[in-house]
Amino acid sequence: MRIDKLLSNLGYGSRKEVKQLLKDGAVKVNDTIVRDAKQHVDPNTETITLYGEVIEYKEWIYLMMNKPPGVVSATEDYQEKTVIDLLEMEDQVYKPFPVGRLDKDTEGLLLLTNDGQLAHRLLSPKKHVPKTYFAVIDGEVTEEDVQAFAKGVVLDDGHLTKPGELKILKSGLRSDIELTITEGKFHQVKRMFQAVGKRVIYLQRISMGPLKLDESLGLGEYRELTEEEIEQLKNYQVK
Repeated sequence: MRIDKLLSNLGYGSRKEVKQLLKDGAVKVNDTIVRDAKQHVDPNTETITLYGEVIEYKEWIYLMMNKPPGVVSATEDYQEKTVIDLLEMEDQVYKPFPVGRLDKDTEGLLLLTNDGQLAHRLLSPKKHVPKTYFAVIDGEVTEEDVQAFAKGVVLDDGHLTKPGELKILKSGLRSDIELTITEGKFHQVKRMFQAVGKRVIYLQRISMGPLKLDESLGLGEYRELTEEEIEQLKNYQVK
């Protein structure tokens, strides 16, 4: 890759600004000053420094975020704050995007990456990747609801959902549940409960395929996935 393209991709300035850095002798490759913007470098095998600081280059980025409410799952929005706005500039330069979306008022696990191939695999309707949610329901969730969800329920637009696995954690005037589904229809969890006459008052996604929300992440916080988590996602096969 050309040295000017690499540096501008990493957010060190426009091509023009990067050329000035090169002219100033600020960039070294393997301890040799490089001034030619067209010089090709291999960031995987060569050490590149800017003013003595080693530049870390990676092609792909994989982030786990604990999405807060009030933020939209999009790369840009002219009115609302997006999950990308929560990222540090050093991560934004890789142009990650959310894999799927969580409703604006829904919290929890959100994967962000620039790996389009992985995102496609996880989102493909043919793959049926399970997603598990914790929810607080206004109303008593019963075994009848469990059985109804296991068969699939009819949403307000006539769509019959695929079977969902509903677990009752606490039942009462307000019920705590976990629901695992393999589809991603618009507002699906809320609409499934509407179909049985109940209302979701709190919703949090806690897992997606093999990836589980890191409970140490506060709302709005994120971290890079571990090598193990990345491998689990790449090798994941729905049973």
